[in-house]
Amino acid sequence: MATGRTHRPATRSRGIPEATVARLPLYLRALTALSERSVPTVSSEELATAAGVNSAKLRKDFSYLGSYGTRGVGYDVEYLVYQISRELGLTQDWPVVIVGIGNLGAALANYGGFASRGFRVAALIDADPAMAGKPVAGMPVQHTDELEKIINDNGVSIGVIATPAGAAQQVCERLVAAGVTSILNFAPTVLSVPEGVDVRKVDLSIELQILAFHEQRKAGEDAAAEAALPAVARDDAAIEAAADNVAASRKGPDGDVPAVMPA
Repeated sequence: MATGRTHRPATRSRGIPEATVARLPLYLRALTALSERSVPTVSSEELATAAGVNSAKLRKDFSYLGSYGTRGVGYDVEYLVYQISRELGLTQDWPVVIVGIGNLGAALANYGGFASRGFRVAALIDADPAMAGKPVAGMPVQHTDELEKIINDNGVSIGVIATPAGAAQQVCERLVAAGVTSILNFAPTVLSVPEGVDVRKVDLSIELQILAFHEQRKAGEDAAAEAALPAVARDDAAIEAAADNVAASRKGPDGDVPAVMPA
């Protein structure tokens, strides 16, 4: 099987837009679920719904792959799985190193989805001498002193940084100097890299802040909608509530309104 260092995906050379590339993993995830259920074909509408995009965008994305489906039949699920996997480079072996084996790094090391998607964790690396040799996810943690040798010996081109923010840039520079050309950064900082090095940043706190913004906006819209109710509607609601209170106060000892009210 070819390794990541010597073979790279052809998406850029074929002119596939970055936005399309970003959606290909969504399609692959949906298609893999269909494949596991032995579904032979899928329509663009069904696949778009499963991937969370609109069908017109999906058809446009697939046109870059040269896949147009069959009218009245849809797309062949197994063929699309292969086609997208090949385009993403997942038919190759991609050795990966994870640097920073704290709680997050250990969780990533234990993630079972790497191998099934074409990624092989080649090494776990940490700067703490006390971590050296300790098994995590069935692999011994190695010290950062060995980083360059590990990358060279395993032909690593993808590095995962899960260190504290203060150490991330230095780790990044060492990875790049050793030949790593793609980095997945979980550290809460922006990395500076030379041209030709791709960085993808995963920041859970930023995603939560974006969700908080949308929650605040929805709350504001609800408040604005209530304030925009016509005055007569608000008065009617107040009158109805007052009437309910009066009726409740007139209930008899058994909870019913007396037939004859005292004078």
